[in-house]
Amino acid sequence: MASYEKTATKLALLFLLLVMLSGCIHRQYVTQPYPRWGEEIPIEQAENGIPLILRIMQPAEPSSASACMLLVHGMNEYIGRYAEIAHYFAERFIVAGFDLYAHGLSNPILQQADQALIAGAARQEVGQAYLAQTELYDLEPMRQSLHQALNRFVTLCDQHNEPGKPVFIVAHSLGALVTASYLLSDRYERDLAMRVQGVVLLGPGFSVTEVPGWQGWLANPIIKLSFHAEEHFLNPQNEPWPLLLINQFVSLLTVPLLDGLFEVLSWPGIRILATPVAPDWVVDYLTDSTAERARIRADGWFIRRNLLRYVKGIESEIVTFRQRMGQFALPYYLIYSGQDPITPAWGSEDFARATLQNHPDNALLPLPELSHHEHLFSSRPLRDAILQNIAQWLDKRLQTLDRQ
Repeated sequence: MASYEKTATKLALLFLLLVMLSGCIHRQYVTQPYPRWGEEIPIEQAENGIPLILRIMQPAEPSSASACMLLVHGMNEYIGRYAEIAHYFAERFIVAGFDLYAHGLSNPILQQADQALIAGAARQEVGQAYLAQTELYDLEPMRQSLHQALNRFVTLCDQHNEPGKPVFIVAHSLGALVTASYLLSDRYERDLAMRVQGVVLLGPGFSVTEVPGWQGWLANPIIKLSFHAEEHFLNPQNEPWPLLLINQFVSLLTVPLLDGLFEVLSWPGIRILATPVAPDWVVDYLTDSTAERARIRADGWFIRRNLLRYVKGIESEIVTFRQRMGQFALPYYLIYSGQDPITPAWGSEDFARATLQNHPDNALLPLPELSHHEHLFSSRPLRDAILQNIAQWLDKRLQTLDRQ
């Protein structure tokens, strides 16, 4: 046991050294205003807070819409890049989207850069946009922004359409984890959550990353150790008692150590050196489209760094969600890639095993040979096929609701 702990400690130190070396200097610029689509509906926040912007797009005849759809983006991206997706679904639905807390125009540095560019500035430096993650010990601020956006969207749907029209959520990656955990939460009005009649989960963040290549030889043992310890921390898993004791011992050592270490490395001054820049392989696995990868690399509105406290908080959120995911009763359509290292398939597969029987309209679209993460930004014709599959599932849900 002591040998195992020593090996893990050495690997952790080596991993943290690589992290620190990767975070030394990072400059990032935007040269064009934030890409807008639809009508902008500001949702005022607390005093001195940045308004949450809800973007809404609707058919030429809003009353003809059969349902309303809320788009939820993933980690480090932003809803402005979803214009084409919004246009596709807005032929039949009232579609809306927003930027999660600390992302896009909900990020104070990016919001200020956008205003400067609109005013005529040539470019703005946004490399420090990740500092908005300072308050993210968990995903609760993101769930709150989802709650506010959904609340306003339901009101707008009822104004533009027959009251009570079904609402669907289409959520990607971390946005899917935020959405699913929100819908399981008891903190929000159940009447609002009950308006949601289905959710599309795309590459959901129900698992921790598995780093590919030689970097994974160093990082993955630490990621797996941390996740294993977090899952067992004060949470017995019905193991035989000798294994239970070992798991509890490892978790009681590992979880407080890593929590404390990542907290220290997120402090001002230290975080300048200890916050990693997203490695190149992340973009390589986002999409199978060469043109889309080039756009992402040139897109300054993406956040390129992640505060370690934030990363650890996401891991804890995944663990908490997995403990409750069997209770997820809302009908869903789950799409995931079998070889995706960003949100590996085992998280989606575990979720499906725990919940598939919970509703007759639950459906899966596993893509076992694919390795890319952003299905809505796939190369054509795959993107068109995925959009058509989503539309067909939504039609099935609407038919079910009409029969009720």
